[in-house]
Amino acid sequence: MNPSQHQDVRIGVIGGSGLYDMDALQDREDVRVTTPFGEPSAPYVVGTLNDRRVAFLARHGHGHRLMPSELNFRANIFGFKTLGVEWILSASAVGSLQEEYRPLDIVVPNQFLDRTKGRISTFFGGGIVAHVGFAHPFCATLSEIATDAASQAEARVHRGGTYVCMEGPQFSTLAESRLYRSWGMDIIGMTNLQEAKLAREAEICYATLALVTDYDCWHEGHDDVTVEMIIATLTQNAVTAQRVIANAVARLPVERSCECASALGSAIITRPELISLALKQDLAPLIGKYVPAA
Repeated sequence: MNPSQHQDVRIGVIGGSGLYDMDALQDREDVRVTTPFGEPSAPYVVGTLNDRRVAFLARHGHGHRLMPSELNFRANIFGFKTLGVEWILSASAVGSLQEEYRPLDIVVPNQFLDRTKGRISTFFGGGIVAHVGFAHPFCATLSEIATDAASQAEARVHRGGTYVCMEGPQFSTLAESRLYRSWGMDIIGMTNLQEAKLAREAEICYATLALVTDYDCWHEGHDDVTVEMIIATLTQNAVTAQRVIANAVARLPVERSCECASALGSAIITRPELISLALKQDLAPLIGKYVPAA
């Protein structure tokens, strides 16, 4: 399927652990996208939700086959860009580092702390350099829409907080969990940082619906996080997440006056004449309006 046929798809949804599909998506078709960075995690499921065209991607692939460290983040976000996506809502399972964030709660974070190790989190390099601003890593406009949509769905939602992105796939040690709490961190997960960085480079608005499954391992009485425990909560979280996403989609599109929409405008530092034609062509969906291939 040619992605150019889907340029009306302006909204993207990434489903994490437990959210492998969007049941309410109608007129569905699988769209395979090839990128200069390889294959995305799965075909994009393109369909209609609340009269909006939406592209859904199962982050970990069909049947949850990909670990966080194995995800091709660049291909996933580049594929959304190729489809014409301007907003990405990411639904992700997280552990809570604070008493008030209870299992089944939703957190819409506004900051990150990076504890990953050597993951590729930029489209640039190999002859082109760009430095985008990332002081505010989540789109404030989209995060507000997500928060309002969660409230509309009668979910217990918290606006703001810092997401610790760890490498995994193992869960935290008790010492690590206590350290993050002493730093004032709020939630912990394994996937969203690279997505947010790449979305910013792609000038896509990005926000996270962090679905709390557990108290990590710091909480007395919850010190043995297991997959079974998390899956039981994920099933309930997935139902809530689909309602929230549907509500958020209904509120889009909005005017993109945020920094996300023009993040590359002053970020590319390499002189255009020194960028190879091959790079210009490969990165055209990202840089074409600033560095034409011709």
